[in-house]
Amino acid sequence: MSERILIVDDNEPLCAILAEELEEAGYAVDTASDGRAGVTALREIRYDLVILDLRMPVMDGLEALGKMLAQNRHTPIVIHSAYSSYQEDFRTWSADAYVIKSGDSSRLKATIREVLDERRRETPADGTEES
Repeated sequence: MSERILIVDDNEPLCAILAEELEEAGYAVDTASDGRAGVTALREIRYDLVILDLRMPVMDGLEALGKMLAQNRHTPIVIHSAYSSYQEDFRTWSADAYVIKSGDSSRLKATIREVLDERRRETPADGTEES
C-alpha cells in the first residue's frame, strides 16, 4: 500500500507537477487549493503526510497548520513555501520540516522521505503512536 500525501497549495500548476512527480515516486496524492479545503480533507481522510503552502486565499497556511495540528497531531506536516522569512515565525516551528520552493523538487522529495522514515521508526508495528 502506498503512502498517501495531501498537497495544500493554491498554485494549481505547481500542485499538478508535484502530484505527478510524487505519484511517479510511488505515493498516492490528493490536492487542496486552500487551507480550509486542506483542513477538511485531513479530517475526512487519513494521510501519511501533508505538504502545506503558507500564502493562500480563504485560509492561509499558518491558520491551517494550527487547525490541522489541533485535529491530528500525528500526521507530519512539511511546509513548502517560497518565503524563507516564515522560518523565523514561531508558528511554523510545529511543522515537521520547512522546505523553500524551487524549480527542483529533489529537496522536497528527500525531505518527504526523511520525515516519513522518521515517523515509521517512531510508530510501533501495531500502528499505535508512542507517547
